[in-house]
Amino acid sequence: MQKKLQFPISNFKFHQPRVAIAMSGGVDSSISAQILRQQGYDCLGVFMRLGIDSGCCEEEAARAVSQKIGIKFYPVDMQRAFNKEVKQYFLKAYQGRLTPNPCVKCNQFIKFGALLKKVRDLGADYLATGHYAKLKKIHGAYHLFRAKDTAKDQTYFLYNLNQGQLKHILFPMGDLIKEKIKVIAHKEKLPNTKTESQDVCFLSGDHREFLRKNLKNVKGDIKTSSGELIGRHEGLPFYTIGQRKGVEIGGKGPFYVIGRDFKANTLYVTNKADDPALSGDYLLAEKVNWISGRPPKFPFKCSAVIRYHHPQAPCVITQSDGGLLTVKFKQPQRAITPGQSVVFYKKDELLGGGIIFN
Repeated sequence: MQKKLQFPISNFKFHQPRVAIAMSGGVDSSISAQILRQQGYDCLGVFMRLGIDSGCCEEEAARAVSQKIGIKFYPVDMQRAFNKEVKQYFLKAYQGRLTPNPCVKCNQFIKFGALLKKVRDLGADYLATGHYAKLKKIHGAYHLFRAKDTAKDQTYFLYNLNQGQLKHILFPMGDLIKEKIKVIAHKEKLPNTKTESQDVCFLSGDHREFLRKNLKNVKGDIKTSSGELIGRHEGLPFYTIGQRKGVEIGGKGPFYVIGRDFKANTLYVTNKADDPALSGDYLLAEKVNWISGRPPKFPFKCSAVIRYHHPQAPCVITQSDGGLLTVKFKQPQRAITPGQSVVFYKKDELLGGGIIFN
């Protein structure tokens, strides 16, 4: 009988995929790192230094988690890119009469833009984050789906991702529930300085204080749709369509913002919660990205979401002149806001999205 050849294991080098985990000091990224470590990945933690007030405490928590689970930790200076792509965008949007969505821009240009490139240059095969989203490879293409925990799902903010990026991304939170994550983190005694992510991470308080310091605002008239003068506003950038909180007029309120006339510097409001002026049955979208890399055949039926946590609404998308898309809704949608994102779904699959233009 021929003797089988025996090769010493030490002669072979098995490649462990290297994953850089974006550590925020919060529970989601901490558990993501622990999961990937337990799954056998060659892990390292990276923390983005963005120059925000709470950054030092969060960095120390992220470093402590990395040490506890036994992975290397690297802080990465992203202040210049963050200031340009997120902070300046935030101000320019308000200056341009739009309501910005900084989380979308941060994901597009910082986390899955500059940071992904940096960790790839450092030899990482993947970048993992604590986002609640499901990523699946189907017939050679990457598809994004809503997370199991629908209350925490964050696909709305990820519509700008493309196939080239998705092949190097991992989302460990996709099949997990937030409450169970908290229990695990407590049991493992993982350091944590953050409870929940806030809407605008670089603001420590009301965004209007930030605007007061950075924008020139001119007070003006507040009128009803019939033209009745009922008050004075602080500056039109402080208000957005559908807003109720902060519209302090008195009388028969509450009042809702239904329009802003920048030429006349006039804010228009209504005290009727069901006022037709608060809703619209279509919108125009620009700067649209499709996850697949290819636009669908128009007209295209799907569902759309016009703001985070807003219900999916059936719609038909058609191509308009100048590269814009027209999104026609089956039922009128409340407070369609220029500058916010409209995001497209087919059941639980994220198809893409764009910026509301009108």
